[in-house]
Amino acid sequence: MTDKPENLRKFLGETMSLFDGAIKDRRPEMELHEIGSVTSVGEGIARAKGLPGVRSEELVRFDGGQLGMVFNLDPDEIGIVVLDDVEEITAKSRVRRTGKIMGTSVGDALMGRVVDAMGRPRDGKGPALTRERRPIEREAPAVMQRDPVTVPLQTGLKVVDAMIPIGRGQRELILGDRQTGKTAIALDAIINQHDKDVVCIYCAIGQRSSAVAKVIERLRRHGAMEYTLVVMSTGEDPPGLQFITPYAATTIGEYFMEQGRDVLIVYDDLTNHATAYRELSLLLRRPPGREAFPGDIFYIHSRLLERSTHMRKEFGGGSLTALPIAETQAQNVSAYIPTNLISITDGQLYLSPGLFQKGNMPAVHVGLSVSRVGGKTQFHAYRAVAADLRLSYSQFEELEAFSRFGTRLDEATRQTLERGKRVREILKQPQYLPIPAAEQIAALLGVISGALDKVPLEKIAEAEAAIRRAAVEELPELCRRIEDGEKFTDEDKDKMLSVIREAVDSGAEDLSS
Repeated sequence: MTDKPENLRKFLGETMSLFDGAIKDRRPEMELHEIGSVTSVGEGIARAKGLPGVRSEELVRFDGGQLGMVFNLDPDEIGIVVLDDVEEITAKSRVRRTGKIMGTSVGDALMGRVVDAMGRPRDGKGPALTRERRPIEREAPAVMQRDPVTVPLQTGLKVVDAMIPIGRGQRELILGDRQTGKTAIALDAIINQHDKDVVCIYCAIGQRSSAVAKVIERLRRHGAMEYTLVVMSTGEDPPGLQFITPYAATTIGEYFMEQGRDVLIVYDDLTNHATAYRELSLLLRRPPGREAFPGDIFYIHSRLLERSTHMRKEFGGGSLTALPIAETQAQNVSAYIPTNLISITDGQLYLSPGLFQKGNMPAVHVGLSVSRVGGKTQFHAYRAVAADLRLSYSQFEELEAFSRFGTRLDEATRQTLERGKRVREILKQPQYLPIPAAEQIAALLGVISGALDKVPLEKIAEAEAAIRRAAVEELPELCRRIEDGEKFTDEDKDKMLSVIREAVDSGAEDLSS
């Protein structure tokens, strides 16, 4: 720009000619936008008129920028689930169609991040730069696209891997009363995947913000956030956001599964999810059923969990393993939501408050827990060593209950009780310390073979540590073969027994004192 008038006129003339050239070939086009108006607003929902072409589960936008998802399509109005704060939405506010079905961001950029169901970051690290969005509601893979579950998903917990094993592609429900260690089992399973090339997703549904922050901190402290992403909604979030959270997390998991990768997803928990759906349904005046839940409460969980599977090689060969969590009230396993989930999943881990109060952690009740798939996926060493462990341990628990009546016991019964108590001690395990499969086999073989029969109960933990250490140091090749799932022969068993007895005998004085 210059102060001389002639140069100014020349500059303006050149600018106008460039502008005229830019708009010369452009023709204005009319765009049709459907804009409705809000008729009423409730706690987390809104009703609107004036959107005749809107679709179910379509994303809509309100005047203030808040997003909502179309939930009800009634003859006179539509019901919208609001995904943001509803305080600024009032009657007669405008609502506009976006033409997009409710979706979430997917991509490798989400690894290690904390996001909500919309893909918006919750960790203060800026936006996650993903290139793709996918609908949160997707059809489950067809039967002919699925393969049998054949590969184990090691949790690092002796009681689970030995007696209630989980396979990649399985859906195993974690069930129990409040504060019995349900989330702890799921976190141990995530931490144990540090060298297994498994993508982990922790999906928090309606949890307290402080509880989610603690989980994230524990995962970060144990190095698990490198291969884990967190999809969260807290109790302070609208019920609509809580409702769509597990579907969004599953869509993210399917992105990795379709690349041929193995994925572990934890839903914590689906009881809160059902409660959020009940709240939305009652606010939108859907007919209530048993316990005021709507009639399709079973369907919302079945269509979610059916997306977990093991794909055939020609469809990528990936797997999506689901660990849904459900909370019971006063140990009522036959309540509405728990029984629904039990019927959908491939087994359940039941956590007993009684075992938890006695300090038997993880507090897995072996008699009420089952895995309908995982037994086929177990490493051969588990089947060779602990094939009858579950039955014998259940019998021990019943025998122990009868022995409390003070009846006289014969020598064989007393020996069974003493060994059962040592098995129980071996199955105890601190949190966040998953154990490799080979060390688990060594510890279990030690107690099942009777090598620990003379060790006092209070010294079992020390004896277990000595056995595990000896197995790793003296049998590295055998440990590698066990981890690779190779056959565990009688010769291998004899070698390990010899090392176990030597480890126990060498520390006999310390263990007996």
